[in-house]
Amino acid sequence: MRFTKSEGSFLVKTLRNVVLVLLLIVFVSIVYNFRNKESDTVTALTASAVSSKEYKGLFIRDEEIVLYSGNGVLSYNVADGGKVGSDTIIAEAYPDDEQLSIKREKAKLEKELNILKKIQNPGTLESAQPASLSENIDTSYRSLIYYRDMGDYDELETVKDDLLVQLSTYQIITNEVQDFSQKISDIQSEITKLDARSVVSKEQIQAPRSAYFASYCDGYEDKLTTASLDKITSSDIEEAEDRKSTAPNVVGKLIDGYGWYLAIVADNSRKEYAVGEYVKLRFDSAAESYPAQITDIRDEKADKSVIIIFCDKFNYDLVQHRTERVELIKGEHTGLKVPREAIRFKDVTETVTDEQGNEQTKTSTCKGVYIREGEQVLFKKIKVIYEGSDYVLSESTNDPDYLALYDDIMIEEVDKDDEQ
Repeated sequence: MRFTKSEGSFLVKTLRNVVLVLLLIVFVSIVYNFRNKESDTVTALTASAVSSKEYKGLFIRDEEIVLYSGNGVLSYNVADGGKVGSDTIIAEAYPDDEQLSIKREKAKLEKELNILKKIQNPGTLESAQPASLSENIDTSYRSLIYYRDMGDYDELETVKDDLLVQLSTYQIITNEVQDFSQKISDIQSEITKLDARSVVSKEQIQAPRSAYFASYCDGYEDKLTTASLDKITSSDIEEAEDRKSTAPNVVGKLIDGYGWYLAIVADNSRKEYAVGEYVKLRFDSAAESYPAQITDIRDEKADKSVIIIFCDKFNYDLVQHRTERVELIKGEHTGLKVPREAIRFKDVTETVTDEQGNEQTKTSTCKGVYIREGEQVLFKKIKVIYEGSDYVLSESTNDPDYLALYDDIMIEEVDKDDEQ
């Protein structure tokens, strides 16, 4: 049978089209399977987690209330958490609120005046160089951001003043401004006017001894002391209120030493906490966490224990409350993040050497994950150091039998035929 030229050409075209379609199907199948294989994996990356629980905390310190006559309005000379010596003037009583406003305004102007005088100081201007000033300005700006993020407002205020001096000095030496003589004169005039309106305080309240000061009082000062630590019950902690005293003659209180205790009620039936254990405390009112140690645990019931914790770090934030929500941090963990749904169990046979040097094989069920390495599917063991709700952290190790950083973890079940 013979084909005409046109019939032969048609047959060739048909066969060619069929081959192209088959190649296209094969290509699409390869891409589809490849994408499916890639889509059900996650990369093992480093992550951090905190092992902690929240409780109601009760502050316990050795404190003494400081009183005054109750006549007049108080102006404090010592900030909360500040240290005072014997006979230090803690506060002064003035006839009315206007005198407090005058005192605050004068203090603000005097601070501004001191900064301007520092800028105008010939020694400051003579030693200043634009290049070094620019570098110092950059450093101060970075410090400003750092202390803001850390919530350290005392250091923030200091750095802010330094930055103001540096920027103003730079303006003078680059001839952007001539000087601040007129501004200094204006501030001095304002201070003179305020002095003319101010009066002498009616009463000065002095510290009878060295201690730390806090204006917050609540009536628990003579009840919650270090001498009563072994008598504090779960009811005392649960019923305690965070209320500031409104008594008209209370100035504040003196606090002995910078060490203090915190009492909480916790379910310790699983022995999560132990005496002597080091922990960290994080409060809602403070940006930082505080290192502490558990000093006592008293079980009242199977699921209710009073836990006493000691801390020797002291600042403003820690004297503003009697009770506060506290996050008790047992540990901070860093490892490779593994989805729970990817965890598998496999019987692994290993060769081990006993104490006599004899080698023998041992089969044990290991927890791990399957990973994709090129076209291979491999089982890698994991060592869990932290468990979250939908993931775990596995210890990062150089052992090739264990999961490593950047391994592609397979989420779906693995067929026995696929495993290498």
